[in-house]
Amino acid sequence: MQPILPGAPWLIAHKSMLGINHPYKVTLNAQDYVLWQNSSGEVFALNNICPHMQAPLSNGWICEQRNTIACPFHAVEFDGSGRLWREGQLSRAPLANPLELIIDGDLIWTYGGFEPRLPVPELHRQVASEYEFLGVTAQRSIQSDFLSSLMINYDHDHQNGTHREFFKVKSCQSKFVTKEGIYAKVSQTAEKDDYTAEEITANPMLGAIPEVMQNFLEYVFPSTQFFCLVSPDVQTYQGHILYPETETTTKTFIVLYAKFSDRALKSVMQESLLNMASIVVQQDVECLESLYPRQNAKIHLPNEEIMFYAEDLYQHWNSMLTL
Repeated sequence: MQPILPGAPWLIAHKSMLGINHPYKVTLNAQDYVLWQNSSGEVFALNNICPHMQAPLSNGWICEQRNTIACPFHAVEFDGSGRLWREGQLSRAPLANPLELIIDGDLIWTYGGFEPRLPVPELHRQVASEYEFLGVTAQRSIQSDFLSSLMINYDHDHQNGTHREFFKVKSCQSKFVTKEGIYAKVSQTAEKDDYTAEEITANPMLGAIPEVMQNFLEYVFPSTQFFCLVSPDVQTYQGHILYPETETTTKTFIVLYAKFSDRALKSVMQESLLNMASIVVQQDVECLESLYPRQNAKIHLPNEEIMFYAEDLYQHWNSMLTL
């Protein structure tokens, strides 16, 4: 396949997703890789194809003493640089191809082997320094092309349909606060109906959402959308992450951060927040996977300027300034 947005930095995982000494498979631009994290928190990545007889290394295991990954077919071992371990020593040159990673705090980025055209966004570092990490949720491979998956994150009208029952939104207005190249900040005012006592019991976070929500969103094209919900009890920073697996599939997950007005609220709301974010993604996925092939729109809605901004960045990627 033709690589999608070559030179973009892709956030492919949070360290918590890898565990310790467990192979973790990632597909980026139709190439499979295997990642693993050792007990010291170091992360390594190789092309997932064993250079012996092409078995998937991600089906193998990690040899903790040598910090190597063993092929599931013949137990051939490679270190994080791709060098072969045999008879007590490493080969001079790598035989398995390593993937260059950028580790920024607990986040794992890569350019997928391409020359960098954009820096790794500082916004993630800022959020992680100011908010408490609650967890990762909504890991999904969406049966949808990257552009369609991207645009739903910039779509400020679909809550009226896709999320109608869950969020009970009656009206929504959005506008740019800042738009500087690949970075944008958007303010959103949404009015909703009340939740029932039963709905709040099932999902306690719903009780913290005010009737009129003054939210804002921060975007760093192409991988990141942060949704910030502000309420008297909690302020969340919900990072929606995307990267292209293949021409027709897109990987998504959410990295969730929050501040609580009272520390005791964390135990009440943490699982509810993660669950709520997962439901939103599930509803978006169901929408995306049901779409017919793209055609020119014959109808336009009030908040679509933000969506067209993202589409324009995508379509003009090759003409954008590089680092």
